[in-house]
Amino acid sequence: MKTYNELKLAKELIKFPSVTPIDAGIMRYLEKKLKILGFKTKILEFKEKNSKPVKNIYARMGTKNPNFCYAGHLDVVPAGNLKDWTVNPFKPSVKNGHLIGRGANDMKSSVAAFVAGASGFIKNNKNFNGSISLLITGDEEGVAINGTKKVVEYLKKRKEKIDFCLVGEPTNPNRLGEMIKIGRRGSITGKLSVIGIQGHVAYPQRANNPSTALVQILKEFKEIRFDNGTKDFQPTNLEVTQININNSADNVIPGLATANFNIRFNNKHSSLSLKKKLNKIIKRICIKNKSRYTIKYSVSGEAFITKPNKTTFMIQNTIKKITKVKPKFSTTGGTSDARFIRKISPCLEFGLVGKTMHKIDEAVALSDLRKLTLIYSSILENYFK
Repeated sequence: MKTYNELKLAKELIKFPSVTPIDAGIMRYLEKKLKILGFKTKILEFKEKNSKPVKNIYARMGTKNPNFCYAGHLDVVPAGNLKDWTVNPFKPSVKNGHLIGRGANDMKSSVAAFVAGASGFIKNNKNFNGSISLLITGDEEGVAINGTKKVVEYLKKRKEKIDFCLVGEPTNPNRLGEMIKIGRRGSITGKLSVIGIQGHVAYPQRANNPSTALVQILKEFKEIRFDNGTKDFQPTNLEVTQININNSADNVIPGLATANFNIRFNNKHSSLSLKKKLNKIIKRICIKNKSRYTIKYSVSGEAFITKPNKTTFMIQNTIKKITKVKPKFSTTGGTSDARFIRKISPCLEFGLVGKTMHKIDEAVALSDLRKLTLIYSSILENYFK
């Protein structure tokens, strides 16, 4: 029976320059590896209008339930200036006990750890009572239109049941074993345009400066105290991310002022309730200032939490046994593909230490990679007992 070494597999995966949404052949490579283990695989390519096609893979070994699923992504962020790296980001290298390369941390090494861990489990448990599956996307670091979201829709249509899902994102702040993510805050972005009347600064009565309304709106936005947080979530926060007045002349009152903002919100709110709250403020201030406006929102995910169950506690205990650290349950951080998967399955996130993700010389400690493989393998052992 074939087994895989996590370090060797991680190196092979890092070699593919799979910068979102480029596949670069990585899904076919992973599919080949999984087929050798006995998985039935399907590469799912999706494309929406005005977006680039994305390849994903869903693989399953076994037909019985329960079905334990591992989810992750093989796309990576751009490497940036190659001269800043000490190695070629797509020619991985081991230095000082660390594997360096783009995706070494987020999250090709985690995928390699699961495949290696699963291969060891399968070798020792040929007739385990259930199924193991993988849901791997190529669109997590991008707009997330043609990735996990679409695969989840595909699985729902096929009535494919997933009983529990572990997402392998880097969850630990400083040390392997510190943190399990059991939920995430929601995220909503707003793009606001206030339309005034352009004119000469010496004749303000003939113009209507849109920046007046915009500044008042943003000031009121920042003064909102959405909540004090909850037992599981930190307080909701709104951050202004852009303010633009495209005006090159100092003696011209502009006709347009725009601003972008993002809200990270807990489960005391929904994207709809937040839109209503903000729209009232925008409308009131723009009417007062006799300005017109447009507002466009995009929602990347709603706030959610997976109530810990016996599998959650089993995973927590497995991690503690191997790392000697009891991981705490958390909902901190940005969004992840768990926001899509939680619609069809209870899930949690656990992976590597995230200190170097998206950075120059992204790296994983070899000792952490070995431990993570053991953790993933032991989780399967305990799940299918």
